[in-house]
Amino acid sequence: MRLIQNMCTIAEYPTAGSAAADCCLGAAGRRLVKIAVVGASGVGKTALVVRFLTKRFIGDYERNAGNLYTRQVQIEGETLAIQVQDTPGIQVHENGLSCSEQLNRCIRWADAVVIVFSITDHKSYELIGQLHQHVQQLHLGTRLPVVVVANKADLLHIKQVDPQLGLQLAGMLGCSFYEVSVSENYNDVYNAFHVLCKEVSHKQQSNSTPEKRRTSLIPRPKSPNMQDLKRRFKQALSAKVRTVTSV
Repeated sequence: MRLIQNMCTIAEYPTAGSAAADCCLGAAGRRLVKIAVVGASGVGKTALVVRFLTKRFIGDYERNAGNLYTRQVQIEGETLAIQVQDTPGIQVHENGLSCSEQLNRCIRWADAVVIVFSITDHKSYELIGQLHQHVQQLHLGTRLPVVVVANKADLLHIKQVDPQLGLQLAGMLGCSFYEVSVSENYNDVYNAFHVLCKEVSHKQQSNSTPEKRRTSLIPRPKSPNMQDLKRRFKQALSAKVRTVTSV
């Protein structure tokens, strides 16, 4: 996968059919891959997104406003438009997750989700199971591609979560798992997003192929009046011949 154009941002949550959802797309008809990045506060979601899209690491960010980052990528020889939705940190209360309607709308909008936790924050790890369940509940009847990312792998001296626990939990949930250090390693970040883009792309192709196949089997219809026109032409020609003969 190759990033091929400048990044732009939209400081609002996308909705189906909105201008935000269509902004910064490439040529008309280009397929779109939509990814939401979710997790607790302070796990490095914004840094992860910016690292993927720009290959740069910036240590400090303002409070997350829920930006939508859009650019084009090339995967398996095809140029796709990719939108990555950054989201504010999720809080946990006694009754469970505290997810705003804006966040729920963002998750419903997405074709795939990245769930991020930090190995320096055990509470962010404890969110994964609940958050994965919440994501799937918002996509009933379909299997949404999800990747679990353990961030801040370079901070071993303050580690609270063994990355192996993340790997085991991701396996139980049926998700891919990546341990990354956003500050030190771009390739691991790239691989996490690449696998999602590839899976969504294959899913889109498999969903559209049957329709294309059915369309190709339908013969091109003839004009409904063509046979009638031919018949009338023959009748007129015969009548003209008879008139000439009688004269």
